[in-house]
Amino acid sequence: MAGEVSPITRQVTIENRETRTASVNIDLRDVEDCLIYDRHGVAVPFKTLYGDRKSVIIFVRTFLCYSCKEYVDDLSKVPREALQGADIRLVVIGQSAHHHIEPFCLLTGYSYEIYVDPERCIYQKLGMKREEKFIDSAHPSPHVKSGVFMGQMKSIWRAMRSHAFDFQGDPHQQGGAIIAGPGSQVHFLHFDMNRLDHMPITWLLQLAGVQQTLDFSDKPKIIEV
Repeated sequence: MAGEVSPITRQVTIENRETRTASVNIDLRDVEDCLIYDRHGVAVPFKTLYGDRKSVIIFVRTFLCYSCKEYVDDLSKVPREALQGADIRLVVIGQSAHHHIEPFCLLTGYSYEIYVDPERCIYQKLGMKREEKFIDSAHPSPHVKSGVFMGQMKSIWRAMRSHAFDFQGDPHQQGGAIIAGPGSQVHFLHFDMNRLDHMPITWLLQLAGVQQTLDFSDKPKIIEV
């Protein structure tokens, strides 16, 4: 039975992505009944996301965060056939009120599943980090194109133009990524240390079983003729 699977996962940080992995114990049974909300405000238990098949679940900081927005920009480019071929679900979870979901999807072009955990029930029970930690050996996120200054200016501008002027979540809360399912089995776990510490999307998808190689760079492609 799924509930009997030992949930020992791999935690990859900036420091160990290329050199080592560490074992982390989490148990999804601790959060399976936490309620998440869709864009219409309809509540569903967290366990519905991974109960029947494998899911790649991305937790973002806030919908207003420029680095989260640019990360989800690239998630929106994942071909649907790549997910269908591996029989996996792609899910984004934020921590804002549900009425921020629709504008965020329109902004990013993201068309896969998305929910919010406004009480940060899952974030807190799984032990996701609060506050940011930066280290000298940090690698820049391949998905964040804006510099810090311009990125923050973009976030402030979007906040000013929003119908509800708020942070769209706790700005101190960091996100992460989980590959889970079917059942309570956790295959992989990454907790972000800061706003730029995203797990590269291609790595995540390959770990989940996607065979197709995806390129999210903005560099011009050289076509041999």
